[in-house]
Amino acid sequence: MKVLVKRYLLHTKTGLMKRLFPLIILLTLLFTGCKKPVTNYTMEGKWTYPGNNLNTMYIYENGIRYTYYCIGSDCDSLYNTFQAGDTNSIPGTNNYTFVNDTLRVDLNFGNELVTPITFECDGGKANFTTPGYSLVRLNSGCN
Repeated sequence: MKVLVKRYLLHTKTGLMKRLFPLIILLTLLFTGCKKPVTNYTMEGKWTYPGNNLNTMYIYENGIRYTYYCIGSDCDSLYNTFQAGDTNSIPGTNNYTFVNDTLRVDLNFGNELVTPITFECDGGKANFTTPGYSLVRLNSGCN
């Protein structure tokens, strides 16, 4: 009788493990394979319009947005030489914050640009939800 009980218990434990093992593997794959990479893109840096057809560049740096214009034919080369706060930007700046993927730019005189931002192209393209346009990071190769 003792032998039968031992065999029954051994068979039950083995059978249970055979049924639980695939379930454990499946649950492990489900919860580890679906993680999206966390991206922490920022607006800091030099940004132009796609194709740079408006000859405008913005530098977002340390909570201040600087605006630059170009009247030449090779604007990207010129923009690469500009630095935030240099004498090449137009007079006046705009304060900004970028928190939880929402950009808030103080356009002065009580006006604000407040828009959620979605990024593409590994952070090289910023899509402004509210006004419905995009900016591309200078030299990112995105359009």
